[in-house]
Amino acid sequence: MDNMKTAFLFDLNGTLIDDMHYHAKAWHQILTNDLGADLTWEEVKKEMYGKNREVLARIFGEDHFSDEEAHKLSVEKEKYYQQAYKPHLKLINGLQDFLKQAAAHHVKMAIASAAISDNIDFIVDNLNIRHYFDAFVSADDVETSKPDPETFLKAAEKLQTNPADCIVFEDAPKGVEAAQHAGMQCIVITTAHPKEDFKQYDNVLAFIDDYEDPFITNYFLQHA
Repeated sequence: MDNMKTAFLFDLNGTLIDDMHYHAKAWHQILTNDLGADLTWEEVKKEMYGKNREVLARIFGEDHFSDEEAHKLSVEKEKYYQQAYKPHLKLINGLQDFLKQAAAHHVKMAIASAAISDNIDFIVDNLNIRHYFDAFVSADDVETSKPDPETFLKAAEKLQTNPADCIVFEDAPKGVEAAQHAGMQCIVITTAHPKEDFKQYDNVLAFIDDYEDPFITNYFLQHA
């Protein structure tokens, strides 16, 4: 198979699990109810990318919160999120089978996300999928979040794989942009954004609704 050298890099939120609504609810609680930001629901959704500290800095200014205050707010936000989402926790349709197939074909896999390590652990351990992944890159491992390519380049380095041989699975334009900066192609899952939001990028191989899409179910047949 010509994809034996290929590695799969998965974003987490909106890509392995369809949980972005719960992140939005948690951020809305923190930003508007707790901190009094004058933001609509849609405005909150647009701002919640990158590290938690970066979200706070974009909205309130770089020096508004001390490191200790920003950390405390980040912890509170993740508590809101985990408590709300845990009863609904599940992989996106078809993903379990796809991970099994990829593992059977000896494809290296990593999670490369702007999520904190605790949230990655929350997902992979509650869903019992840690054994599929050879590496993890979280917000705690990088200086700059997506759309900077650092997250994906670090994942490729951990997998000892050339960036050009990696395929990224993403749900967000900033993630696709990060992959493009890293020289990687993308498969976009449209859990959070329509196709139109990605028209400026030329590294998208396919758009899928979930992992039961024929592009995914036939992937290993197409690359045999």
